[in-house]
Amino acid sequence: MSTDNYASPLSERYASREMQFIFSQDKKFSTWRRLWIALAETEMELGLSENGRPVITQEQIDEMKAHVNDINYDVARAREKEVRHDVMSHVYAYGQQCPKAAPIIHLGATSCYVGDNTDIIVMREACALVHRKLVNVIDRLAEFAKKYKDQPTLAFTHFQPAQPTTVGKRATLWTQEFLMDLEDLEYVQGSLKLLGSKGTTGTQASFLELFDGDQETVDRIDPMIAKKMGFDACYPVSGQTYSRKVDTRVLNVLAGIAASAHKMSNDIRLLQHLKEVEEPFEKNQIGSSAMAYKRNPMRSERIASLSRYVLADALNPAITSATQWFERTLDDSANKRLSVPEGFLAIDGILDLCLNVVDGLVVYPKVIEKHFMAEIPFMATENIMMDAVKRGGNRQELHEKIRVLSMEAGKTVKEEGKDNNLVDLIAADPAFGLTKEEIVKNLRPELYVGCAPHQVEVFLRDTVGPVLDANKEELGVKAEITV
Repeated sequence: MSTDNYASPLSERYASREMQFIFSQDKKFSTWRRLWIALAETEMELGLSENGRPVITQEQIDEMKAHVNDINYDVARAREKEVRHDVMSHVYAYGQQCPKAAPIIHLGATSCYVGDNTDIIVMREACALVHRKLVNVIDRLAEFAKKYKDQPTLAFTHFQPAQPTTVGKRATLWTQEFLMDLEDLEYVQGSLKLLGSKGTTGTQASFLELFDGDQETVDRIDPMIAKKMGFDACYPVSGQTYSRKVDTRVLNVLAGIAASAHKMSNDIRLLQHLKEVEEPFEKNQIGSSAMAYKRNPMRSERIASLSRYVLADALNPAITSATQWFERTLDDSANKRLSVPEGFLAIDGILDLCLNVVDGLVVYPKVIEKHFMAEIPFMATENIMMDAVKRGGNRQELHEKIRVLSMEAGKTVKEEGKDNNLVDLIAADPAFGLTKEEIVKNLRPELYVGCAPHQVEVFLRDTVGPVLDANKEELGVKAEITV
Protein backbone atom coordinates (compact mmCIF):
# COMPACT_ATOMS: atom_id res chain seq x y z
CA MET A 1 0.00 0.00 0.00
CA SER A 2 1.31 3.42 -0.96
CA THR A 3 1.83 5.71 2.03
CA ASP A 4 3.10 8.85 0.31
CA ASN A 5 -0.19 10.16 -1.10
CA TYR A 6 -3.67 10.98 0.16
CA ALA A 7 -6.03 8.05 0.71
CA SER A 8 -9.69 8.62 1.43
CA PRO A 9 -10.79 7.52 4.92
CA LEU A 10 -14.08 6.51 3.32
CA SER A 11 -12.25 3.71 1.55
CA GLU A 12 -9.67 2.84 4.19
CA ARG A 13 -11.78 3.11 7.34
CA TYR A 14 -15.52 3.42 6.81
CA ALA A 15 -17.18 2.08 3.67
CA SER A 16 -17.70 -1.63 2.94
CA ARG A 17 -15.91 -3.42 0.13
CA GLU A 18 -19.28 -3.98 -1.54
CA MET A 19 -20.06 -0.26 -1.75
CA GLN A 20 -16.51 0.54 -2.80
CA PHE A 21 -16.80 -1.88 -5.73
CA ILE A 22 -20.00 -0.21 -6.93
CA PHE A 23 -18.06 3.03 -7.34
CA SER A 24 -14.85 1.40 -8.57
CA GLN A 25 -13.09 1.93 -11.88
CA ASP A 26 -13.78 -1.68 -12.85
CA LYS A 27 -17.52 -1.20 -12.35
CA LYS A 28 -17.54 2.12 -14.18
CA PHE A 29 -15.64 1.14 -17.29
CA SER A 30 -17.14 -2.33 -17.66
CA THR A 31 -20.54 -0.61 -17.56
CA TRP A 32 -19.38 1.79 -20.27
CA ARG A 33 -18.57 -1.23 -22.41
CA ARG A 34 -21.92 -2.89 -21.70
CA LEU A 35 -23.61 0.33 -22.77
CA TRP A 36 -21.61 0.44 -26.01
CA ILE A 37 -22.68 -3.15 -26.67
CA ALA A 38 -26.33 -2.29 -25.95
CA LEU A 39 -26.14 0.65 -28.37
CA ALA A 40 -24.48 -1.41 -31.13
CA GLU A 41 -26.95 -4.28 -30.68
CA THR A 42 -29.88 -1.88 -30.83
CA GLU A 43 -28.59 -0.25 -34.00
CA MET A 44 -28.01 -3.66 -35.57
CA GLU A 45 -31.44 -4.96 -34.55
CA LEU A 46 -33.10 -1.84 -35.95
CA GLY A 47 -31.49 -2.59 -39.30
CA LEU A 48 -28.89 0.16 -39.54
CA SER A 49 -27.48 -0.22 -43.04
CA GLU A 50 -25.65 1.57 -45.83
CA ASN A 51 -26.44 0.82 -49.46
CA GLY A 52 -28.37 -2.25 -48.38
CA ARG A 53 -25.53 -3.69 -46.33
CA PRO A 54 -25.63 -3.86 -42.49
CA VAL A 55 -23.35 -1.37 -40.81
CA ILE A 56 -22.96 -3.54 -37.68
CA THR A 57 -22.48 -7.30 -37.64
CA GLN A 58 -22.90 -9.98 -35.01
CA GLU A 59 -19.19 -10.70 -35.31
CA GLN A 60 -18.43 -7.18 -34.12
CA ILE A 61 -20.89 -7.51 -31.25
CA ASP A 62 -19.33 -10.82 -30.17
CA GLU A 63 -15.88 -9.26 -30.27
CA MET A 64 -17.04 -6.44 -28.00
CA LYS A 65 -18.66 -8.88 -25.57
CA ALA A 66 -15.40 -10.82 -25.31
CA HIS A 67 -13.65 -7.79 -23.79
CA VAL A 68 -16.17 -6.31 -21.35
CA ASN A 69 -14.13 -6.85 -18.20
CA ASP A 70 -10.48 -7.10 -19.31
CA ILE A 71 -10.05 -3.34 -19.52
CA ASN A 72 -6.70 -2.21 -20.89
CA TYR A 73 -6.22 0.69 -18.50
CA ASP A 74 -2.65 1.37 -19.56
CA VAL A 75 -3.75 2.07 -23.13
CA ALA A 76 -6.64 4.28 -21.99
CA ARG A 77 -4.43 6.30 -19.63
CA ALA A 78 -1.75 6.84 -22.21
CA ARG A 79 -4.34 7.95 -24.76
CA GLU A 80 -5.99 10.35 -22.32
CA LYS A 81 -2.66 12.11 -21.77
CA GLU A 82 -2.68 12.84 -25.47
CA VAL A 83 -6.32 13.74 -26.16
CA ARG A 84 -7.49 14.96 -22.72
CA HIS A 85 -10.82 13.18 -23.10
CA ASP A 86 -11.71 10.20 -20.93
CA VAL A 87 -14.52 8.78 -23.06
CA MET A 88 -12.62 8.96 -26.34
CA SER A 89 -9.60 7.43 -24.62
CA HIS A 90 -11.66 4.42 -23.61
CA VAL A 91 -13.28 4.21 -27.05
CA TYR A 92 -9.76 4.02 -28.44
CA ALA A 93 -8.61 1.44 -25.86
CA TYR A 94 -11.69 -0.73 -26.47
CA GLY A 95 -11.07 -0.48 -30.19
CA GLN A 96 -7.51 -1.69 -29.74
CA GLN A 97 -8.90 -4.89 -28.21
CA CYS A 98 -11.75 -5.10 -30.73
CA PRO A 99 -10.26 -4.13 -34.11
CA LYS A 100 -13.24 -5.40 -36.09
CA ALA A 101 -15.70 -3.48 -33.93
CA ALA A 102 -13.55 -0.35 -33.58
CA PRO A 103 -15.30 1.55 -36.42
CA ILE A 104 -18.76 1.24 -34.84
CA ILE A 105 -18.05 1.64 -31.10
CA HIS A 106 -19.93 4.70 -29.76
CA LEU A 107 -21.67 5.21 -33.14
CA GLY A 108 -24.06 8.17 -33.00
CA ALA A 109 -23.53 8.72 -29.27
CA THR A 110 -22.08 11.54 -27.20
CA SER A 111 -19.92 11.16 -24.10
CA CYS A 112 -22.88 11.42 -21.74
CA TYR A 113 -24.32 8.27 -23.26
CA VAL A 114 -21.82 6.22 -21.29
CA GLY A 115 -21.07 8.72 -18.52
CA ASP A 116 -24.60 9.62 -17.46
CA ASN A 117 -26.19 6.22 -18.03
CA THR A 118 -23.43 4.64 -15.95
CA ASP A 119 -24.00 7.16 -13.17
CA ILE A 120 -27.68 6.20 -13.04
CA ILE A 121 -26.90 2.47 -13.11
CA VAL A 122 -24.32 2.83 -10.33
CA MET A 123 -26.60 4.99 -8.18
CA ARG A 124 -29.40 2.46 -8.53
CA GLU A 125 -27.12 -0.37 -7.40
CA ALA A 126 -25.82 1.75 -4.52
CA CYS A 127 -29.40 2.57 -3.50
CA ALA A 128 -30.16 -1.16 -3.44
CA LEU A 129 -27.28 -1.77 -1.01
CA VAL A 130 -28.40 1.16 1.16
CA HIS A 131 -31.92 -0.27 1.11
CA ARG A 132 -30.72 -3.66 2.31
CA LYS A 133 -28.73 -2.23 5.18
CA LEU A 134 -31.46 0.20 6.16
CA VAL A 135 -34.02 -2.61 6.36
CA ASN A 136 -31.66 -4.48 8.66
CA VAL A 137 -31.20 -1.47 10.92
CA ILE A 138 -34.99 -1.27 11.23
CA ASP A 139 -35.14 -5.00 11.97
CA ARG A 140 -32.54 -4.78 14.77
CA LEU A 141 -34.23 -1.75 16.29
CA ALA A 142 -37.55 -3.58 16.23
CA GLU A 143 -36.00 -6.49 18.13
CA PHE A 144 -34.55 -4.07 20.68
CA ALA A 145 -37.86 -2.23 21.08
CA LYS A 146 -39.72 -5.48 21.61
CA LYS A 147 -37.24 -6.69 24.23
CA TYR A 148 -37.45 -3.50 26.26
CA LYS A 149 -41.04 -2.44 25.60
CA ASP A 150 -41.93 -2.76 29.31
CA GLN A 151 -38.72 -1.30 30.80
CA PRO A 152 -39.71 2.02 32.42
CA THR A 153 -37.26 4.88 32.02
CA LEU A 154 -37.27 8.60 32.51
CA ALA A 155 -38.22 10.47 29.39
CA PHE A 156 -36.61 13.83 28.78
CA THR A 157 -37.87 17.08 27.37
CA HIS A 158 -35.18 19.79 27.11
CA PHE A 159 -32.95 17.02 28.57
CA GLN A 160 -34.80 17.54 31.84
CA PRO A 161 -36.58 14.57 33.48
CA ALA A 162 -40.14 14.36 32.22
CA GLN A 163 -43.10 11.99 32.33
CA PRO A 164 -41.73 8.44 32.03
CA THR A 165 -41.67 6.27 28.94
CA THR A 166 -40.08 2.87 28.26
CA VAL A 167 -36.74 2.00 26.71
CA GLY A 168 -38.56 0.17 23.93
CA LYS A 169 -40.87 3.09 23.21
CA ARG A 170 -37.89 5.39 22.80
CA ALA A 171 -36.40 2.93 20.29
CA THR A 172 -39.62 3.09 18.25
CA LEU A 173 -39.00 6.82 17.76
CA TRP A 174 -35.65 6.03 16.14
CA THR A 175 -37.24 3.24 14.11
CA GLN A 176 -40.05 5.42 12.80
CA GLU A 177 -37.59 7.95 11.37
CA PHE A 178 -35.68 5.21 9.57
CA LEU A 179 -38.99 3.93 8.18
CA MET A 180 -39.65 7.39 6.75
CA ASP A 181 -36.23 7.26 5.11
CA LEU A 182 -37.03 3.83 3.68
CA GLU A 183 -40.23 5.18 2.12
CA ASP A 184 -38.31 8.06 0.55
CA LEU A 185 -35.58 5.72 -0.69
CA GLU A 186 -38.05 3.34 -2.30
CA TYR A 187 -39.84 6.21 -4.02
CA VAL A 188 -36.61 7.56 -5.49
CA GLN A 189 -35.41 4.06 -6.44
CA GLY A 190 -38.66 3.51 -8.32
CA SER A 191 -38.34 6.82 -10.16
CA LEU A 192 -34.82 6.33 -11.56
CA LYS A 193 -34.66 6.11 -15.36
CA LEU A 194 -31.84 5.90 -17.85
CA LEU A 195 -30.79 8.89 -19.92
CA GLY A 196 -30.85 6.69 -23.02
CA SER A 197 -29.10 7.89 -26.15
CA LYS A 198 -30.25 11.42 -26.84
CA GLY A 199 -27.23 12.91 -28.58
CA THR A 200 -25.30 16.11 -28.03
CA THR A 201 -28.21 18.39 -27.11
CA GLY A 202 -30.90 15.83 -26.44
CA THR A 203 -32.50 15.99 -29.89
CA GLN A 204 -31.29 12.58 -31.19
CA ALA A 205 -30.29 14.36 -34.39
CA SER A 206 -27.39 11.99 -35.03
CA PHE A 207 -29.71 8.98 -34.91
CA LEU A 208 -32.24 10.62 -37.18
CA GLU A 209 -29.35 11.04 -39.62
CA LEU A 210 -28.13 7.45 -39.16
CA PHE A 211 -31.59 6.05 -39.86
CA ASP A 212 -32.31 8.34 -42.81
CA GLY A 213 -35.01 10.37 -41.07
CA ASP A 214 -37.04 7.32 -39.95
CA GLN A 215 -38.69 8.73 -36.80
CA GLU A 216 -40.43 5.49 -35.85
CA THR A 217 -37.12 3.65 -35.76
CA VAL A 218 -35.43 6.40 -33.75
CA ASP A 219 -38.29 6.30 -31.23
CA ARG A 220 -37.46 2.66 -30.54
CA ILE A 221 -33.82 3.25 -29.62
CA ASP A 222 -34.21 4.41 -26.01
CA PRO A 223 -36.76 1.75 -24.95
CA MET A 224 -34.55 -0.98 -26.41
CA ILE A 225 -31.42 0.29 -24.65
CA ALA A 226 -33.31 0.65 -21.38
CA LYS A 227 -34.53 -2.94 -21.55
CA LYS A 228 -31.06 -4.27 -22.31
CA MET A 229 -29.69 -2.44 -19.27
CA GLY A 230 -32.48 -3.59 -16.95
CA PHE A 231 -34.54 -0.40 -16.81
CA ASP A 232 -38.20 0.16 -17.56
CA ALA A 233 -37.73 3.49 -19.30
CA CYS A 234 -35.55 6.46 -20.15
CA TYR A 235 -36.26 10.05 -19.21
CA PRO A 236 -38.58 11.34 -21.94
CA VAL A 237 -36.64 14.55 -22.59
CA SER A 238 -33.17 15.79 -21.76
CA GLY A 239 -30.40 18.07 -22.85
CA GLN A 240 -27.08 16.35 -23.31
CA THR A 241 -27.30 15.08 -19.73
CA TYR A 242 -30.04 13.77 -17.50
CA SER A 243 -31.38 16.48 -15.21
CA ARG A 244 -29.01 17.04 -12.31
CA LYS A 245 -32.07 17.26 -10.10
CA VAL A 246 -31.91 13.44 -10.13
CA ASP A 247 -28.67 13.59 -8.13
CA THR A 248 -30.30 16.08 -5.78
CA ARG A 249 -33.20 13.73 -5.08
CA VAL A 250 -30.88 10.80 -4.43
CA LEU A 251 -28.54 12.62 -2.08
CA ASN A 252 -31.46 14.20 -0.23
CA VAL A 253 -32.56 10.67 0.66
CA LEU A 254 -29.06 9.91 1.92
CA ALA A 255 -29.15 13.11 3.96
CA GLY A 256 -32.45 12.00 5.49
CA ILE A 257 -30.90 8.70 6.59
CA ALA A 258 -27.93 10.61 7.99
CA ALA A 259 -30.23 12.87 10.01
CA SER A 260 -32.04 9.87 11.50
CA ALA A 261 -28.77 8.13 12.35
CA HIS A 262 -27.37 11.31 13.89
CA LYS A 263 -30.42 11.75 16.11
CA MET A 264 -30.23 8.15 17.32
CA SER A 265 -26.50 8.36 17.95
CA ASN A 266 -26.92 11.58 19.94
CA ASP A 267 -29.52 9.93 22.17
CA ILE A 268 -27.25 6.93 22.74
CA ARG A 269 -24.30 9.19 23.59
CA LEU A 270 -26.39 11.06 26.17
CA LEU A 271 -27.72 7.82 27.63
CA GLN A 272 -24.19 6.45 27.85
CA HIS A 273 -23.22 9.54 29.84
CA LEU A 274 -26.07 8.67 32.23
CA LYS A 275 -24.79 5.05 32.31
CA GLU A 276 -28.27 3.81 31.38
CA VAL A 277 -27.43 2.46 27.92
CA GLU A 278 -24.05 1.65 26.42
CA GLU A 279 -22.85 0.93 22.90
CA PRO A 280 -20.70 -2.19 22.32
CA PHE A 281 -17.25 -2.04 23.90
CA GLU A 282 -14.82 -4.78 22.98
CA LYS A 283 -12.58 -6.61 25.44
CA ASN A 284 -9.32 -5.00 24.29
CA GLN A 285 -10.79 -1.67 23.16
CA ILE A 286 -9.10 1.47 24.50
CA GLY A 287 -11.41 4.33 25.40
CA SER A 288 -8.78 7.02 26.01
CA SER A 289 -5.03 7.28 25.57
CA ALA A 290 -4.77 9.10 28.91
CA MET A 291 -7.75 7.94 30.98
CA ALA A 292 -7.62 4.15 30.95
CA TYR A 293 -10.96 3.74 32.73
CA LYS A 294 -13.00 5.48 30.03
CA ARG A 295 -15.56 3.77 27.79
CA ASN A 296 -16.25 6.40 25.18
CA PRO A 297 -19.21 6.06 22.75
CA MET A 298 -16.82 6.29 19.80
CA ARG A 299 -19.03 4.42 17.33
CA SER A 300 -22.01 6.65 18.02
CA GLU A 301 -19.70 9.64 17.75
CA ARG A 302 -18.48 8.37 14.39
CA ILE A 303 -22.09 8.01 13.22
CA ALA A 304 -22.67 11.64 14.13
CA SER A 305 -19.43 12.74 12.47
CA LEU A 306 -20.07 10.97 9.16
CA SER A 307 -23.73 12.01 9.22
CA ARG A 308 -22.79 15.67 9.35
CA TYR A 309 -20.59 15.08 6.30
CA VAL A 310 -23.52 13.57 4.35
CA LEU A 311 -25.86 16.37 5.41
CA ALA A 312 -23.40 18.96 4.11
CA ASP A 313 -22.59 16.92 0.99
CA ALA A 314 -26.25 16.93 -0.08
CA LEU A 315 -25.89 20.64 -0.84
CA ASN A 316 -23.50 19.89 -3.71
CA PRO A 317 -25.95 18.38 -6.22
CA ALA A 318 -28.57 20.99 -5.34
CA ILE A 319 -26.19 23.78 -6.26
CA THR A 320 -25.03 21.88 -9.35
CA SER A 321 -28.60 21.36 -10.49
CA ALA A 322 -29.42 25.02 -10.02
CA THR A 323 -26.42 26.28 -11.97
CA GLN A 324 -26.53 24.17 -15.13
CA TRP A 325 -26.57 26.24 -18.34
CA PHE A 326 -29.05 25.36 -21.07
CA GLU A 327 -28.46 21.90 -22.57
CA ARG A 328 -25.03 21.21 -21.04
CA THR A 329 -22.20 22.69 -19.02
CA LEU A 330 -19.22 20.79 -17.67
CA ASP A 331 -18.92 22.40 -14.24
CA ASP A 332 -20.96 19.51 -12.86
CA SER A 333 -18.42 16.80 -13.66
CA ALA A 334 -15.68 17.26 -11.07
CA ASN A 335 -18.26 17.90 -8.36
CA LYS A 336 -20.29 14.78 -9.23
CA ARG A 337 -17.18 12.61 -9.17
CA LEU A 338 -16.80 13.56 -5.51
CA SER A 339 -20.21 14.30 -4.07
CA VAL A 340 -22.22 11.31 -5.27
CA PRO A 341 -19.75 8.47 -4.55
CA GLU A 342 -18.64 9.95 -1.24
CA GLY A 343 -22.23 10.47 -0.12
CA PHE A 344 -22.93 6.79 -0.71
CA LEU A 345 -19.63 5.60 0.80
CA ALA A 346 -20.29 7.65 3.93
CA ILE A 347 -23.90 6.51 4.35
CA ASP A 348 -22.73 2.92 3.86
CA GLY A 349 -20.30 3.36 6.75
CA ILE A 350 -23.01 5.00 8.84
CA LEU A 351 -25.44 2.13 8.34
CA ASP A 352 -22.78 -0.46 9.19
CA LEU A 353 -22.08 1.45 12.40
CA CYS A 354 -25.80 1.66 13.19
CA LEU A 355 -26.13 -2.10 12.73
CA ASN A 356 -23.12 -2.72 14.94
CA VAL A 357 -24.27 -0.37 17.69
CA VAL A 358 -27.89 -1.53 17.83
CA ASP A 359 -26.80 -5.19 17.71
CA GLY A 360 -24.70 -4.71 20.82
CA LEU A 361 -26.61 -2.09 22.81
CA VAL A 362 -26.39 -2.83 26.54
CA VAL A 363 -29.15 -1.65 28.87
CA TYR A 364 -28.58 -1.19 32.61
CA PRO A 365 -31.99 -1.51 34.33
CA LYS A 366 -30.62 -0.90 37.84
CA VAL A 367 -29.13 2.44 36.85
CA ILE A 368 -32.33 3.36 35.03
CA GLU A 369 -34.35 2.47 38.13
CA LYS A 370 -32.04 4.50 40.37
CA HIS A 371 -32.49 7.59 38.21
CA PHE A 372 -36.20 6.90 37.99
CA MET A 373 -36.66 6.62 41.76
CA ALA A 374 -34.76 9.86 42.32
CA GLU A 375 -37.37 11.73 40.26
CA ILE A 376 -40.56 9.74 40.68
CA PRO A 377 -41.69 11.41 43.94
CA PHE A 378 -42.18 14.62 41.97
CA MET A 379 -44.03 12.79 39.21
CA ALA A 380 -46.25 10.94 41.67
CA THR A 381 -47.53 14.08 43.38
CA GLU A 382 -50.76 14.16 41.32
CA ASN A 383 -51.60 10.58 42.34
CA ILE A 384 -50.63 11.26 45.97
CA MET A 385 -52.83 14.33 46.02
CA MET A 386 -55.79 12.39 44.62
CA ASP A 387 -55.41 9.71 47.32
CA ALA A 388 -55.29 12.41 49.99
CA VAL A 389 -58.45 14.05 48.63
CA LYS A 390 -60.20 10.67 48.84
CA ARG A 391 -59.26 10.67 52.54
CA GLY A 392 -61.06 14.00 52.99
CA GLY A 393 -58.36 16.50 52.07
CA ASN A 394 -58.91 19.79 50.24
CA ARG A 395 -57.48 19.66 46.73
CA GLN A 396 -56.50 23.34 46.56
CA GLU A 397 -54.81 23.32 49.95
CA LEU A 398 -53.00 20.07 49.21
CA HIS A 399 -51.80 21.38 45.84
CA GLU A 400 -50.15 24.35 47.57
CA LYS A 401 -48.61 22.13 50.24
CA ILE A 402 -47.17 19.79 47.58
CA ARG A 403 -45.76 22.77 45.69
CA VAL A 404 -44.00 24.07 48.80
CA LEU A 405 -42.75 20.63 49.84
CA SER A 406 -41.51 19.92 46.30
CA MET A 407 -39.44 23.11 46.34
CA GLU A 408 -38.00 22.10 49.69
CA ALA A 409 -37.13 18.60 48.43
CA GLY A 410 -35.60 20.05 45.28
CA LYS A 411 -33.42 22.32 47.39
CA THR A 412 -32.28 19.33 49.43
CA VAL A 413 -31.23 17.50 46.24
CA LYS A 414 -29.57 20.41 44.47
CA GLU A 415 -27.97 22.40 47.27
CA GLU A 416 -27.18 19.69 49.80
CA GLY A 417 -26.57 16.80 47.40
CA LYS A 418 -28.87 14.51 49.35
CA ASP A 419 -31.52 12.08 48.15
CA ASN A 420 -35.01 13.23 47.26
CA ASN A 421 -36.93 13.35 50.57
CA LEU A 422 -40.31 14.48 49.24
CA VAL A 423 -42.02 11.25 50.34
CA ASP A 424 -40.84 11.73 53.93
CA LEU A 425 -42.01 15.35 53.92
CA ILE A 426 -45.49 14.43 52.65
CA ALA A 427 -45.84 11.52 55.09
CA ALA A 428 -44.91 13.83 57.95
CA ASP A 429 -47.64 16.35 57.06
CA PRO A 430 -50.96 15.36 58.71
CA ALA A 431 -52.93 17.26 56.06
CA PHE A 432 -52.35 14.35 53.64
CA GLY A 433 -53.38 11.61 56.03
CA LEU A 434 -51.08 9.09 54.30
CA THR A 435 -48.35 6.86 55.69
CA LYS A 436 -45.00 6.49 53.96
CA GLU A 437 -45.90 2.89 53.04
CA GLU A 438 -49.14 4.05 51.40
CA ILE A 439 -47.27 6.72 49.44
CA VAL A 440 -44.53 4.32 48.32
CA LYS A 441 -47.18 2.07 46.75
CA ASN A 442 -47.69 4.89 44.24
CA LEU A 443 -44.02 4.96 43.31
CA ARG A 444 -43.90 1.88 41.09
CA PRO A 445 -42.38 2.97 37.76
CA GLU A 446 -44.74 0.89 35.61
CA LEU A 447 -47.68 2.98 36.83
CA TYR A 448 -46.37 6.05 35.03
CA VAL A 449 -45.48 4.90 31.51
CA GLY A 450 -48.98 5.32 30.13
CA CYS A 451 -49.66 3.42 26.90
CA ALA A 452 -45.97 3.04 26.00
CA PRO A 453 -45.81 -0.80 26.07
CA HIS A 454 -49.05 -1.05 24.09
CA GLN A 455 -47.84 1.54 21.58
CA VAL A 456 -44.67 -0.49 21.00
CA GLU A 457 -46.66 -3.68 20.37
CA VAL A 458 -49.04 -1.99 17.93
CA PHE A 459 -46.24 -0.15 16.12
CA LEU A 460 -44.17 -3.30 15.66
CA ARG A 461 -47.18 -5.34 14.56
CA ASP A 462 -48.96 -2.88 12.26
CA THR A 463 -46.17 -0.65 10.96
CA VAL A 464 -42.82 -2.41 11.17
CA GLY A 465 -44.02 -5.97 10.65
CA PRO A 466 -45.40 -5.50 7.13
CA VAL A 467 -42.22 -3.70 6.03
CA LEU A 468 -40.00 -6.49 7.32
CA ASP A 469 -42.25 -9.13 5.75
CA ALA A 470 -42.05 -7.36 2.40
CA ASN A 471 -38.25 -7.29 2.63
CA LYS A 472 -37.58 -10.59 4.41
CA GLU A 473 -35.15 -11.74 1.72
CA GLU A 474 -32.87 -8.83 2.60
CA LEU A 475 -32.67 -9.61 6.32
CA GLY A 476 -29.63 -11.12 7.98
CA VAL A 477 -26.94 -8.57 7.12
CA LYS A 478 -24.05 -8.52 9.58
CA ALA A 479 -22.00 -5.34 9.80
CA GLU A 480 -18.23 -5.30 9.81
CA ILE A 481 -16.46 -2.16 10.92
CA THR A 482 -12.79 -1.70 10.19
CA VAL A 483 -11.76 0.41 13.17
